[in-house]
Amino acid sequence: MAQTDTLLRYRPWRGTARGPLFASTALARASLKLLLRRRLMWGLFALALLVFFFFFYAQYLVVWIANQLATETVRFAGIPVNARNITRFLDRLALNGTDHTFGNFIWYQGYVLVIVLALAGSVLVGNDFSHGSLPFYLSKPIGRWHYVLGKCLAIGALINLLTTVPALVLWLEAGLLYDWKSYYLDNFTLLLGIIGYGLALTVTLSPLTVATAVLVRRTVPMAMIWMGLFVLLPMLSSWLVETLKDERWRLIDLWNDLYLCGLSCLSADPATIRPQPQPEYWQAWVATSTVIGACVLYLRRRIQAVEIVQ
Repeated sequence: MAQTDTLLRYRPWRGTARGPLFASTALARASLKLLLRRRLMWGLFALALLVFFFFFYAQYLVVWIANQLATETVRFAGIPVNARNITRFLDRLALNGTDHTFGNFIWYQGYVLVIVLALAGSVLVGNDFSHGSLPFYLSKPIGRWHYVLGKCLAIGALINLLTTVPALVLWLEAGLLYDWKSYYLDNFTLLLGIIGYGLALTVTLSPLTVATAVLVRRTVPMAMIWMGLFVLLPMLSSWLVETLKDERWRLIDLWNDLYLCGLSCLSADPATIRPQPQPEYWQAWVATSTVIGACVLYLRRRIQAVEIVQ
């Protein structure tokens, strides 16, 4: 009985008391653990690695052919082919350690990122509304924006894990393939640009994912909305630009807007962006800022309504 009394009696908290902001980091940590328990998430990570390894080894292959086989002819299926022609189809990806190398890599990672965000939104946020977990979080000494911040931190970690971190590895690889002293010094702004690109993706896509998950909650509707953003809107914007001869219609394509924002961080020449024509950089920043503002206003309304009911 004495041992039982010792276990059941009140035991005060003896740790270091911290502010509610630390609850956001704890919520983000718990959210990431929840996602990493799903096998589908690991499968998506493997798919993202395939895109990364393609750029990683293709960048090395282009440099090797340029240095070793540039003037030689190799036989492909019995047909003599100039070695330079073998990598000509890779020139569009700009695998030379320049600004478009990292912009193109993050662009193609978006096809995997759209599925990751659909899954993450439904699991981390949609289930909280579907199963009534949100009132539990809000009953704790944390505010509604601490909850939103925690979820955005978890989603932002996924975004940077799939885009920013691999792009930084490609930047390091490019320096090792070329003259590393001159490359790292001359292209240090590219390093800052990659970080800026990742920050733009995080600040825009994190609240958008949370807001979309609050709206539809389920994985399948989430996937349909994100496929509309990443597939249908680009097709619609391209058709409108060709029909109306006004490049500003590309602003309805959010992924293209983020691409332009990222290239502005990388200090890319607007004339080198494909496809042409493209809106100006500042217009893309205004479009993404509008999306962020709309998401914040929507989340404020929905989560505040949950607090009032409770």
